[in-house]
Amino acid sequence: MSKRAGKTERTGPLRVLHLRGDFDRGSRDTPIIRLMNHWGQRASHDLLLGDPGADRARAELDAELTVRFLREPPLAGRPTSGRLLALGRLMQDYDLVLSFGWGAINGIMAHRLLRRVEQLPPLIHHAQGIDVYAGGNGNSTRNLYRRIALAGIHALVVPSNRLAHIAQKEWHIKAERVHQIPNGIDVGAYGKRLPRSTISGLEGGDERLIVGTVAGAGSEPAVRCLMRAIAPLRDRVRLVIMGEGAACETIRAEAATLDMNDVLIPAISPPPHDYIGLFDIFAFSPDDRPFPVSLVEAMAAGRAIVAPDIDDMAAMVAPSNRRFMVRPDDEVSMRAALEALAVDADLRLHLGEANRQRARQCFDEAVMIRLYAELYGTAVGDSLALI
Repeated sequence: MSKRAGKTERTGPLRVLHLRGDFDRGSRDTPIIRLMNHWGQRASHDLLLGDPGADRARAELDAELTVRFLREPPLAGRPTSGRLLALGRLMQDYDLVLSFGWGAINGIMAHRLLRRVEQLPPLIHHAQGIDVYAGGNGNSTRNLYRRIALAGIHALVVPSNRLAHIAQKEWHIKAERVHQIPNGIDVGAYGKRLPRSTISGLEGGDERLIVGTVAGAGSEPAVRCLMRAIAPLRDRVRLVIMGEGAACETIRAEAATLDMNDVLIPAISPPPHDYIGLFDIFAFSPDDRPFPVSLVEAMAAGRAIVAPDIDDMAAMVAPSNRRFMVRPDDEVSMRAALEALAVDADLRLHLGEANRQRARQCFDEAVMIRLYAELYGTAVGDSLALI
């Protein structure tokens, strides 16, 4: 396809340019990887990264995809006129530009300044929220720059109500351009029930109920609160902590302080769809991610859930499970919720099935893929391009 000023009918796959700071997060946290694999040869992809070496997630892309990792022009750095002009010219020969997070801001600004004179394709920005929460949404200079850059986008995609609110209030993006698309998972993959020995350390004859959580970056305070809530119940329940943040020294120190030497922190975690269904109760420990994938995974596995009542948590779980959303950092309320579920197997079963049905209706990846395909297809004027 040539420069858009002389548009021709598109033939062949949809040409997509991705702008992002890095490509390190895997498909569990980055829906675009699952989307790219699903579309296959219907789209070709060029990725320009602010940090060209941060590309570990490329290993999750299907081998038959048409994908290139570009080295030029540099995306990161001061937004000089030369840099912005080079970025704008790069966009000319694509059908669609997808930008992700603060790391793509120079590309978004280049599109904002040059989209009309260079006849640039539509740009859709994706705010997954990690950089918003951790990177200074309260920074007035950054907010102003982001607000100016985002004024020219075709649409903004966010996974949560909280981010949709930030986009409208802080970034001044009109509501009709904000599209809330939750990160979907393969709900059907979480239906199997494997033996307890799938988790290393659960091979013995311990018959206590398992309260499981997933620790991510930033979740240590919540995990420590959970341990304090469980400590008086440890004759009936055993805590299992999975995830990348589980080995944090502060978590291990808290366990030692509480004399909870049987807290299980496996050295190697199997895939979530293999272990999360082994929990009798899932206790969500919020981290720095705005959309809690582990909460959806627990719902898909049919688990009853105890979680802090923050952000979108209560709206995500089944209505019958919402009474087990507790005040943040309130170990007494958390202990009461855990105890109520621990003594009532029928209630756990009922809540788990309600959560599974809600996950299937709202968070299955088929729903996510359809919503993205409709948004992207509308942007390029071909609603069937990615269906």
